[in-house]
Amino acid sequence: MPARMRLAAITLDCADPQALAAFYQQATGFTLHPGSDSEFAGLTREDGLLPGFQRVDGFRPPVWPGQTVPQQLHLDFAVDDLDEAEAVLLGLGATRTDCQPGGEKWRNFTDPAGHPFCWSGADVEGAKQRPRGLSGFGP
Repeated sequence: MPARMRLAAITLDCADPQALAAFYQQATGFTLHPGSDSEFAGLTREDGLLPGFQRVDGFRPPVWPGQTVPQQLHLDFAVDDLDEAEAVLLGLGATRTDCQPGGEKWRNFTDPAGHPFCWSGADVEGAKQRPRGLSGFGP
């Protein structure tokens, strides 16, 4: 029988962990982990998942949709109102990507460190059913 595992953390490389944690803290409302510092900053969630941000010397942001510097992963978030969420994200320092293959179903952005991520409408089940690769992020 396979081991039962629970996802405990997702960690993104970046040049400035505290700045990137502040961006995601403001975007999600999660709480800054009290042990955060200039090398690693984390956010706490009620369910125990820790989004984390670690400092990497010479960090180069992903180039998306190109592959010069691969994205390696991306985050998907669900929101009730795409337009409202977009306005908030842009105000926090996110950038809307030129490539928007999801139409009005989801929107693609990069965070201030250059990591790509998507915001999907409240119909999370519908967003999960999109074909892999259609968002431009999947294989």
